[in-house]
Amino acid sequence: MLGASFNTPEQNRAFAEKLGLKFPLLSDSERTTAFAYGACTDLHARHPARMSFLIDEQGRIERVYERVDPREHPARVLADVLGI
Repeated sequence: MLGASFNTPEQNRAFAEKLGLKFPLLSDSERTTAFAYGACTDLHARHPARMSFLIDEQGRIERVYERVDPREHPARVLADVLGI
């Protein structure tokens, strides 16, 4: 699992430490990745859309989650990965 934001690496590091995140947060300050994945359509946006992508071992997008509720999302993705 990876996370991404428009913040600097330093801001992401502080955010991850504050919340105790156990996965890397990537910096997309140029918004390149967000545009490529459809999570941003405005260069002046302060934040990308909260989206999630299930990507297979070959780098193919298997599933796109456009509306993510952080309370329910991990269980949903796990169910999809396990084929439940």
